[in-house]
Amino acid sequence: MGKTFEIATFEGDGIGPEIIGPTRAILRELSNKSEVYRLSFTSHPAGARHYAETGAALPDASIRAAREADAILLSAMGLPDIRYPDGTEITPQIDLRMALDLYAGVRPVRIGPGTPTAFKLPQGRLVDFVLIRESTEGLFYSKDAGVVEPDEARETLRITRAKTEKLTRFAVDLARRRKARGQGEGRVTCVDKANVFRAFAFFRSVFDGEMAKAPDIVADHAYVDAMALWMVQKPWAFDVMVTENMFGDILSDLGAGLMGGLGMAPSADIGDDHAVFQPCHGSAPDIAGQGVANPFAMILSGAMMLDWLGDRHGIPAMSTDAARLEAAVAEVVGAGQALTVDLGGRTGTRDAARAVATALGIGADAL
Repeated sequence: MGKTFEIATFEGDGIGPEIIGPTRAILRELSNKSEVYRLSFTSHPAGARHYAETGAALPDASIRAAREADAILLSAMGLPDIRYPDGTEITPQIDLRMALDLYAGVRPVRIGPGTPTAFKLPQGRLVDFVLIRESTEGLFYSKDAGVVEPDEARETLRITRAKTEKLTRFAVDLARRRKARGQGEGRVTCVDKANVFRAFAFFRSVFDGEMAKAPDIVADHAYVDAMALWMVQKPWAFDVMVTENMFGDILSDLGAGLMGGLGMAPSADIGDDHAVFQPCHGSAPDIAGQGVANPFAMILSGAMMLDWLGDRHGIPAMSTDAARLEAAVAEVVGAGQALTVDLGGRTGTRDAARAVATALGIGADAL
């Protein structure tokens, strides 16, 4: 049977339960067929609806469960009509990042044959890069603590040496792993606005100091506005990018747009001891309960979880299953036969997930 990993799951709001259910089933079936690992899932409350009912968006018991788990699988969170008294949205996912110090936000962007994108990929080109955004500092540092006065409002951007060093080392390690797998050339690009803001000049200087310790990895720089242009003009030119939180928040959605939309965009928030895996998209309350939500970003986030656990615990079979799961999604989407409405098809959530399970050969009946 092998090692059992405890996975804390949060079903979230809106379409959250609809997409995490089949994802959990696929992951469970994969682990049941493995001889070296098992996944055990527990479900915990959090989200806007839970806040409306109880006054707590992320209960202390849920934080404890997340802290004790081997990994956290989190579905879409938040509802536009349920907010805190100051008007801001309910965001337990950000609260978890802060509580568990998940400083590295990982957003992969991949475009290959069959990807449902409006982007015209030149013949022979593939897009496969990862954007890493610092997830606990930057402009998000003053979340819930900004100053609002009658005639002005202020938010504080904070960048520290310690976090920037850790973030850069994380990017270097990722670039090395990707190069070993044949996914990248071993390049890390610092994305900033160092030509205008002292804080970003500091960010770049710390980045350069850490990169000097990694001569096997190529280091370069780009201003964020130029990167927004280049991501559209030549996205195949990049490997690993590292940037501040707000810049990364915006660029990651641009990356999602390149590969067909947020329904194809997985993500992870990773720290030294914990990691959360979730789709980039929101809870889409306008389609909740209709069974038409796209499950692919949630499923791909589950694949990222498998890969992280496999790398962290030295279990190659988990990384192999993660690659198989990603390939199964690519096969289904590339075939164009099980596309959800947002991708131009008519397939429902469960049937789209069943198509992935069939491509994996694990039995769609379990879904």
